[in-house]
Amino acid sequence: MRSLIKWLIVLSVMVGIGVAGYNPAVKYWRERTKIQYRSQKVTRGDITLVVNATGEVQPVQKVSIGSVVSGPVQKLHVDFNDPVKKDQILAEIDPKLYDSAVLRDRAILKTREAEVERAQARLQQAINSEKRASDLQKINSEFISETELDEIVFTKAAQQAELSVAQTNVEQARANLENSLTNMGYTKILAPVDGIIIDRKVDQGQTLASQFQTPELFVIAPDLDKKVNIFASVDEADIGLIRKAKDEGQPVRFTVDAYPNEIFENGKIEQVRLASTTEQNVVTYPVVVQTPNESLKLLPGMTANLSFQIEKKADVIKIPNAALRFYPERAQVHPDDRAILDGVSEERSEDNVASNQSASEKFDANQKRSERYVWYQDGDFLRAIKVRIGISDSRYTELLDKSLEVDKELVIGEKPKEQ
Repeated sequence: MRSLIKWLIVLSVMVGIGVAGYNPAVKYWRERTKIQYRSQKVTRGDITLVVNATGEVQPVQKVSIGSVVSGPVQKLHVDFNDPVKKDQILAEIDPKLYDSAVLRDRAILKTREAEVERAQARLQQAINSEKRASDLQKINSEFISETELDEIVFTKAAQQAELSVAQTNVEQARANLENSLTNMGYTKILAPVDGIIIDRKVDQGQTLASQFQTPELFVIAPDLDKKVNIFASVDEADIGLIRKAKDEGQPVRFTVDAYPNEIFENGKIEQVRLASTTEQNVVTYPVVVQTPNESLKLLPGMTANLSFQIEKKADVIKIPNAALRFYPERAQVHPDDRAILDGVSEERSEDNVASNQSASEKFDANQKRSERYVWYQDGDFLRAIKVRIGISDSRYTELLDKSLEVDKELVIGEKPKEQ
């Protein structure tokens, strides 16, 4: 009997312990399995809308220097990266053939000029003969016959024609000499502009053949040490923003891989070109950005990572982008807000069939995208707040209405569960 009482007492104690520990154990388990949320505060500060693109650095202008005449390259006076001035001699082609041509054409010109003098003498002789015949005929018409007079007259006309031919030959010889002198001048390759040699495509001793195609010898970049262009390809969806930024004179900032710790801030949109390019059904437009280059850090061919500033607003209330992207499960949402969640689902379904929407419907849908929902934790559930948003950067989005206050905690995701 006593043994039974002891067992009853022990059992009662164990039941009491179990009952006493049940509620804490259930509470502990609930806390352990409860969903924990990551949150981020609403802040105030500046926000900048940008469009990012990549581009290639190129000189504002590239001048190709060729050779009009053929022959071996006798001398090279410049090399890669050399600065040059206008009319500076860059290279010389062997002038022997062209010197000989000049001497030949000068001799021919002297011959033609001598022929002119001879023709002038013969013409003068014919003129004198005509005058004497005329005087004799005046004295006595029988002193000279009509046949002899005609012969004298036509001899004079023939000598005048020979003089014209001789004078024309002089002009032709002078033109040939001028052509030879010009070709001899072309044996010296001159710089047409001030600039920097960015490419040299010829070596000393190399023979140039310009009969069929002008060979390219040098490429000069004028003002490379003053400014350069960056040619970027911008998606058609962003080209309207780029044109707006150009009209407003917004700056362009960029980096290059050669100077990863430096940002270049003086870019300016110079031109939005109309010639589109389509590749894999993606339409892009070339945008030319001009930037100073006094330090010559930006070299032709470098890849630039550009950020076109479209709009900048100071001291605005900002919502974390992660809060706008967060989409809770239905069971996590307060029953009063589940209808909102259903509406968001319908909107997402409509986005999937946007290709069937009319232009007006697409316009209305784009306008509605400025109205979004964010979520905050209220006890065991999440509650929704409707917000109207403006421009965005990589981390935050502008709040246009007064639906949220600074430091308000918004849910951005779930915390990983502890193992």
